[in-house]
Amino acid sequence: MTTVILRTVSAFALLLIAALLLAPAARSQGAPDQTKANYVIGSQDVLLITVWDQPDLSGKFTVEADGSFTFPLIGRVKAGGLTLRQFEAELKKKLADGYFKNPQVSVAVETYRSQRIFIVGEVRNPGTYQLTGEMTLIEAIARAGSTTPGAAPEAIVVRAPAGRAADGPTLPGQKPDEADTEKVNLRDLQSGVLSKNVALRDGDTIFVPRAESIYVFGQVKSPGAYALQSVETTVLQALSLAGGVTDRGAANRIKIMRVVKGEKVEIKVKLTDLVQPGDTIIVPEKYF
Repeated sequence: MTTVILRTVSAFALLLIAALLLAPAARSQGAPDQTKANYVIGSQDVLLITVWDQPDLSGKFTVEADGSFTFPLIGRVKAGGLTLRQFEAELKKKLADGYFKNPQVSVAVETYRSQRIFIVGEVRNPGTYQLTGEMTLIEAIARAGSTTPGAAPEAIVVRAPAGRAADGPTLPGQKPDEADTEKVNLRDLQSGVLSKNVALRDGDTIFVPRAESIYVFGQVKSPGAYALQSVETTVLQALSLAGGVTDRGAANRIKIMRVVKGEKVEIKVKLTDLVQPGDTIIVPEKYF
């Protein structure tokens, strides 16, 4: 079991490194930087503004609760609700209006404080996290300490309604009107399918459900309940989770107790048969 946990954590760590390395390359192949194009400024964000050849106008500015702040020469400027690129253009326009000829302005986010996401369920550190830049699902789960050993092999991203961030986490089945959900197979991400690495936005909730369980009893080394990590788990794989069959176990007489239409039925199985959520696998003792 420890080996499985370490492999899962290692897979996420390697995947996160790959995603971070590939992201800059992907951005350089496209046109403009997507952070500038898409990030919407909010209250409490700290902006780093540079006006070339004008050090007195350059510096860090905190966006206040009403979305505005005071800028030298201009006075109050509205930044909240604008993307970085839109605000750059607006600030350049104001400075060109009677102050400078063709001013060169650059706006970046020094500290992200306005936007947040919620990570709940089977992660090591569930809670509220600041949404920074182009945060993706991989980065968010890594920030929450990765998934727990009992996590299901998928994550559900519950989107906040467009233009309206959630005040708290929204779980599937409790989503507000106009919200939608997106299921992501975490095994695909671990396999390097980065197209599944969805970009997050303000107010999103990431929910990692608990995996459904199977039970292994009888002549196995570590009987008990185990998380079912795949719908294609075989009896042999389930037995390996329990440490395998002991020397006294009869591998040719393994049976499964399964609930079918509300009734328990006993099924004789082969090692290659698939198990189902809730199955109880029983390995009997040899006759002699």
